Amino acid sequence: MRFSRKLVFLCAFLMIFGCHKTYTPPETPMPANTVLMSQMMRELSAQPGFTEALINQLDKGGKKGPALLTPALMDDLRKLILGSDWAGLDRFPGWTMREINPTVRAVGHVAGKSEKLEDASAVHPGASPSAAQAHQFLDLGPYPLDSAGSVSLEHPSTLPAFSTDGLISDLGDGVTRGDGPSDLALEHAESQRLADVLNRLAANGLADVPRFSPKWSDKHSPTTPEELMGAIIESGHTVTVTDTRYFANFAHLHYKGQDVMAPFWVNSQIIIPNSGNRPLLIPVAHAEYEWHIRGPHLNADVSYYFGIDGKSEWRTMDTLDQPWVLKRDAHTYTGDQAIEVTRLAGLLTIAYMHLHATHSTLPFGGYYALGVCQDGISAIEHKMTGKVTLFPNTADVSFFNDPRDAEINALIAAIPKDRDGKLPEPERIFGSLPVDPGPNADFSAITIPGLASDLAAVHKAWVNGKLIRTSSRLRTVLIVAALIGITMLGISFTRHHNLKDADHF
Repeated sequence: MRFSRKLVFLCAFLMIFGCHKTYTPPETPMPANTVLMSQMMRELSAQPGFTEALINQLDKGGKKGPALLTPALMDDLRKLILGSDWAGLDRFPGWTMREINPTVRAVGHVAGKSEKLEDASAVHPGASPSAAQAHQFLDLGPYPLDSAGSVSLEHPSTLPAFSTDGLISDLGDGVTRGDGPSDLALEHAESQRLADVLNRLAANGLADVPRFSPKWSDKHSPTTPEELMGAIIESGHTVTVTDTRYFANFAHLHYKGQDVMAPFWVNSQIIIPNSGNRPLLIPVAHAEYEWHIRGPHLNADVSYYFGIDGKSEWRTMDTLDQPWVLKRDAHTYTGDQAIEVTRLAGLLTIAYMHLHATHSTLPFGGYYALGVCQDGISAIEHKMTGKVTLFPNTADVSFFNDPRDAEINALIAAIPKDRDGKLPEPERIFGSLPVDPGPNADFSAITIPGLASDLAAVHKAWVNGKLIRTSSRLRTVLIVAALIGITMLGISFTRHHNLKDADHF
């Protein structure tokens, strides 16, 4: 009897707290000329001051990716490195969205007395961005807000060629942060001018801003981004807009000339089949819209997204991506659809300028509270296709209440949210990947060790209708309590039955 009770409570303990071994992710195979972040830190963490120098650099964010390292995440990263937890470092942070969310809200509470994330609706909309805010959150190049101005886009750009000045930092010990030029860098001057012009055209939508109107042939003097794109298409140029997904590179590190693989991992709360109840961790994606323009007068490539720098804008896209981040065009738009995506991106640019003016003390330039790179892309995807295939989306919809931005408010309200720990849909988890997530998905192109096999197993379970989600601790406790009750009832019944049988002898 005593043994039976002990067995029941032992089983209960194992169910609640887990009994499978700690997972050690594989470190091979790796793409050529690439090392894991853990491999780099094994060699360098003993160097005096290097760990703190690295963490300080990562805290500055970057062009792409979820470099949203709150104090709690920074502390966790520091502990992993100092504790030589290389397996943990290779799946950093591995938290669920329910765990990440409070760390961001906590920063918001101390960001400023006038702003709290949970009280966004208390701030009255209607403010216009100041000159300082416009300079901080919108790159306009040589086209300031206080001047109407114009520029002919049919003549070559006079802007400087691509340079790595300010893009690459030397951390010492053979480590650099930042990326060099890609093949698109050859057209940097044209792309930079186009990005500046599109941003300035979008800014025409701000109150009391003089109208900027670039020249495109004798027939066109557009005053909005979509008008410019329509004029470019009408002139015989090819304009292709893609909804493009990558694995986000949160570190952008290089070590002794090698790329450093450093994804930012999130717990999907899906169990990997036959893994001992191990949850599927996925690298967070980076998503952006990309404009590819080819023709006799203009060849340029620019992208749009809301970044860790707090800027919702068009940007150049001519730095080199590390091969492991991959790339997939989830949707492709031409003609009228390309013009519509351009219009929506312009409206998002203005909406975010209004948000910056109204909520000026939000941490991270509003990144996370106002969304991450995926939110704006998800909003446009929903308008264009009727569905959303990106995870996570973090925008707090209560911020989006400015009547001047009614269309954007409605688009943001319509997309799924991942702020409160709701289990993300598999469609969005797989849809965020930079590989084809269709029924016959092939994950072999993924070079992050261990990830391809995990994704293949979960995808198969999903297609076959056998997907298992992780349970909350409370739910597990309740299930175990019920099982204990049923088991103890059975033991009591058996004991009573045995005593009755003994009375017959």
